Amino acid sequence: MDIERSTFEKLIREDRANRESKAWRGTLLDYLEKVKENPGLTKLAHARMYAMMTASGMSSITDSDDPRSKRLYKDEPIKVYNFFKDEFFGIERTVSQIVRYFHSASLKGEESRQVLYLLGPVGSGKSSLVEKLQRGLESVDPIYAIEGCPMFEEPLHLIPRHLRKEFEKMLGVHIEGDLCPTCRFRLKEDFGTRYEDFPIATVSFSKRNRKGIGVVPPVDPNNQDTSVLIGSEDISKLDMYSEGDPRVLELNGAFNVGNRGMVEFIEVFKNETEYLHAMITATQEKFVPAPGRHGTIYVDSVIVAHSNEAEWQKFKADHTNEAILDRIVVVKVPYNLRLSEEVKIYQKILRNSDFHAHVAPHTLEMASMVAILSRLEPTAKCDPLTKLRLYNGEEVVEKGRTKKINIQELREDTKREGLSGISTRFIMKALDNALSESGRCINPINVREALISMVKDQDIADDMRKQYLEFLQDTIHKEYLELLEKEITKAFVYSYQEQAEALFQNYLDHAEAYVNKTKVKDRNTREELHPDEGFLKSVEEQIAIIGSAADGFRQEVIAYLWAAARRKETVSYQSYEPLKEAIEKKLMSSVRDISRVITKARTRDEEQVSKYDSMVKNLLANGYCEYCVDVVLKYAANNLWKD
Repeated sequence: MDIERSTFEKLIREDRANRESKAWRGTLLDYLEKVKENPGLTKLAHARMYAMMTASGMSSITDSDDPRSKRLYKDEPIKVYNFFKDEFFGIERTVSQIVRYFHSASLKGEESRQVLYLLGPVGSGKSSLVEKLQRGLESVDPIYAIEGCPMFEEPLHLIPRHLRKEFEKMLGVHIEGDLCPTCRFRLKEDFGTRYEDFPIATVSFSKRNRKGIGVVPPVDPNNQDTSVLIGSEDISKLDMYSEGDPRVLELNGAFNVGNRGMVEFIEVFKNETEYLHAMITATQEKFVPAPGRHGTIYVDSVIVAHSNEAEWQKFKADHTNEAILDRIVVVKVPYNLRLSEEVKIYQKILRNSDFHAHVAPHTLEMASMVAILSRLEPTAKCDPLTKLRLYNGEEVVEKGRTKKINIQELREDTKREGLSGISTRFIMKALDNALSESGRCINPINVREALISMVKDQDIADDMRKQYLEFLQDTIHKEYLELLEKEITKAFVYSYQEQAEALFQNYLDHAEAYVNKTKVKDRNTREELHPDEGFLKSVEEQIAIIGSAADGFRQEVIAYLWAAARRKETVSYQSYEPLKEAIEKKLMSSVRDISRVITKARTRDEEQVSKYDSMVKNLLANGYCEYCVDVVLKYAANNLWKD
């Protein structure tokens, strides 16, 4: 107990010491010395956020060991930013566009005077991206601000305009902006215009304390009040001060508190058009009107807005909004279209929740397939499942050949791909519903049933419902049965990986001898033998390679693997996708009959009991629990091996 208490105390002391070490208070003169040493202290909002996003480092998307990423992005110089890496998946292009916006804005170009607008369907991650930026701001070191200023403004605003050029030369910075009415009044009344003595202190960004981060929710059009944006006058003080006295000002609007940081507009186009002009003025002119008769106030803020597509299309269709549209940088935030990344999204959500139930293998994968299939646009070049696999960077094999389809062309043929379909929230509800039904664990079977029930009850167009049900009842059903047969095969075959490798090496030996018209040297007896064509055919026929096509296939295999070895890549049975599929199907066919008999049998002899127990043990070792082993084996018996 005492040890735990001392650990708590140590953590509290260290945190307090760290915060106190970053706190600072002094005068403008003291601050000027700090700026001379480090001109970066005076960064404007966009530059500060760009530095925040890039400080953690970045890498090229093709630098990973994932061959799928290399196939997908081989010609695209897309960067992966560590700041976003562990929380956002499958939207690398979107993240790159956001970072590019901040980079351009940090250089004080035109985009520094434009609104960053995130457009996408519900649940695509718009709000999460904004929250990530806000959390990032809260984690940066405190900024230096005029002490007591309601807008935490830059201390260099205290320097008179006629001296700024000289100070800029001495400090190596550009001074932009003017004092707010409150600080201008304090400078005159409290310090007798001795601006060098004005107190300066550090301030940390905080969304909850409304320091440097402002949030504007959609406002009822009938009750819109610009005080939400620019603050107001405290009418209780009008008895003491005149209407033009800055002491009556309450500078607590979103633009005031978001100065030097960011302001978020939620569902921005639900507001009346007139209400948006303050937003445009703030970003384009860098000032907002002060409440009452107090002129204008300089603001330095990143303005980020977001909404769904329906609101955007409605707003864009009105030609009277052209002035606002010209001041917006649109970044689309579509749904993710990569299967592997969609799985990561659900893993992250489950990890961050109180969801502690067992998740059977392939559950999230099957649910992710449903979501992505619903988001894809149809094409004449391939079926939806093939398109899903291609978008995931997989090699798709058809009749023993890797399907050659240009992924870039597939993307270019689409108009709204990823902007509609099933959301991640819908899938998460299905996972919850499946758990409430079983009470023990979720698996592909009960999740599919939950999704079917939810789609039937959902208020959507009939053609869309029909398509979703077809995906669930046909496409996903068949895909899972094929995957399940592989799982059971692997559980039945002793040392599946070793047997697959042995089969692969044996095939290579005989195929190489056949192609080069030489003999095969037996690995054990060292005896020289003619290539076993019967064996080669037994593997090749698994993927419909027969007759004259066999010669070409064998030559392709040897050429592909020889090139891989030359590149010093590790060669295994998984290296060449068509041959991998043939080997797996060969192993599956060798145990199909026995697995069928043993799985379906109500009574088993001693040998069958032993094999069945061994299979169950292997399934448990592969991530299944006892409950879902029972469920999937019954499902396999009823669907895979019908009499």
